[in-house]
Amino acid sequence: MDFVICDLENSTTPGLFSRNKFNLWSLWDHKHGGPRGNGTGVEWFKGVLREHNFPVEGATLILLTQPSFLWFHFNPVSFWIALRGGQPCAIVAEVNNTFGHRHCYFCSHHDFRPILKNDTLSASKQMHVSPFQKVSGQYFFKFDISDTAIDIRILFEDGAQGVLATLSGLRRPATNASLFWSALRRPFGAARVVALIYWQALILWFKRAPFTPKPAPPEPLLSDSDDCKGTKA
Repeated sequence: MDFVICDLENSTTPGLFSRNKFNLWSLWDHKHGGPRGNGTGVEWFKGVLREHNFPVEGATLILLTQPSFLWFHFNPVSFWIALRGGQPCAIVAEVNNTFGHRHCYFCSHHDFRPILKNDTLSASKQMHVSPFQKVSGQYFFKFDISDTAIDIRILFEDGAQGVLATLSGLRRPATNASLFWSALRRPFGAARVVALIYWQALILWFKRAPFTPKPAPPEPLLSDSDDCKGTKA
C-alpha cells in the first residue's frame, strides 16, 4: 500500500499529486475529516482538538493516508496527527469499512504529553469492520512516528481472538518519479486494496467462518481512547 503524509496547511506537491482535483494520485478534503464523503478536512481535526482542550495554536497538523488513485478511493484507516515540538501528542484513527461506514478513535494521554513508541493506548471497538468479527473487544494502539520512519501497530483483542494490523516504512519525499514508480509497482492503488479485502473475505466464507450481519453505523462519529477520557470541554 502507498501512504502519504501531508501538512494540509503548509504543503507543496509534485505534478503527479493534487489536492482537490483529479490526478494520478489525489487527496480530497471531502473524503477525510468528518462524515464519510462529506468531510471538511483539517478544519474538522482542529475542531476535534479544541473540543478536547488540546492547544492547537503552534501545533503542526498532518494527515497520514492512502491517496486516491485516478478516480478510485478507499481507505481502511487514515491517521490525523497533531505534533508539538515534532512529537505526536494527539492522533485520530479514521477507520472506514467496505459498507460505507466510518468511525474515528481519538488517541492521546490525558495531559497530551508526547505519545512515545513504547506507549500503548487502548479504545473499545465501536464499528463493524468485518462480517467475521463482532462489534466487541478492544483496540491497542502503538505509534512510533519520527521524521524518518512510521511504525503503527493496532492489536485487536476480543477474548481469545485477535488480529494484529501494522503499518510501517521509511519516510521519503514524494516526487514525480517515486509516484510514477509506485503506480507501476502496485497498480490500481486503493482498488487493489479493496480487491484483496474481498478476496480474503471469500476465503473465510469458503472456510465457513461465522458470519455476522451488518449492524447500523455507530453514533457518534468519534469516541475517545481510555487514556484521554475526561479531556473534553
